[in-house]
Amino acid sequence: MKKVLITGITGQDGAYLSRLLLDKGYEVHGIVRRVALEDPEHRLWRIKDILGKVKLHSGSLESYASLFDVVAKVNPDECYHLGAQSFVSYSFEDEFSTINTNINGTHYILSSIKNKSPKCKFYFAASSEQFGQVKEVPQKETTPFHPRSPYGISKVAGFDLTRNYREGYGLFACNGILFNHESPMRGYEFVTRKISMGAAKIKRGLSKELRLGNLEAKRDWGFAVDYCEAMYLMLQQDEPDDYVIATGETHTVKEFAELAFKHVGLDWKDYVKKDESLFRPAEVHELKGDASKAKKILGWQPKVNFEGLVRMMVDEDLKRLKK
Repeated sequence: MKKVLITGITGQDGAYLSRLLLDKGYEVHGIVRRVALEDPEHRLWRIKDILGKVKLHSGSLESYASLFDVVAKVNPDECYHLGAQSFVSYSFEDEFSTINTNINGTHYILSSIKNKSPKCKFYFAASSEQFGQVKEVPQKETTPFHPRSPYGISKVAGFDLTRNYREGYGLFACNGILFNHESPMRGYEFVTRKISMGAAKIKRGLSKELRLGNLEAKRDWGFAVDYCEAMYLMLQQDEPDDYVIATGETHTVKEFAELAFKHVGLDWKDYVKKDESLFRPAEVHELKGDASKAKKILGWQPKVNFEGLVRMMVDEDLKRLKK
């Protein structure tokens, strides 16, 4: 039985990836902060139904010793490094912790694998935010990076660390440059979940308005489960490489809101208020990915389209509010 180690197992991607790998017969291990183990009801809710099937280890991305110990103990065949401070807007508020946690955490886990489990295949969760002020549309693996946030900067560093460990130490290390991917498990601070829950609350009479920032920002939105499948496929190849994972379609925040409110029979214009305090200090206006390489080499294809994704998220939030 193959063993896998997942950082960020309690997040959206970690929860879906855990289920995928359990279904494929893996022994799944996850690293969580000690506070999560002390408050499982709130901090482990995404993996509540599989807690008896996964093995959790206390550790911190800010502690090399704790990551080293977990890697040595598990000796994984595959490692998916998903853990990070991943909310872009917050990275402007606390750029120091974002950069320290994201860069050092990636460095610590790579070093631990090199020293204690060098045959382990490694996946790094890179991000479309690395492209920032884009040099071309759509963006592909060879598009230059120009990050526009501390989060994007930290992900560029993680990307380069991963590539360096591949080229310098011979690790099987891959970068997945994933564009925005959403689901009913998305955090409430992210704009897509903010919209889906906002529309559901207004429909249920629990709220009267929804405040959003830049309505014209364009993103390439896909379904998180599809993207977790791509992560898995990267580590099943004969050679390690880097891949863009995206749908190749862009939609504005306004389009997302319009579709979400339409799904509950409401006109978004009556409820959505633009709030300039929610704009980023440095905006990223259009991200659109070219996943041709992943489609050709990995045989990957997104299965859920934009409309299906929005409806899925709104429906799930309506159910949660009803409960």
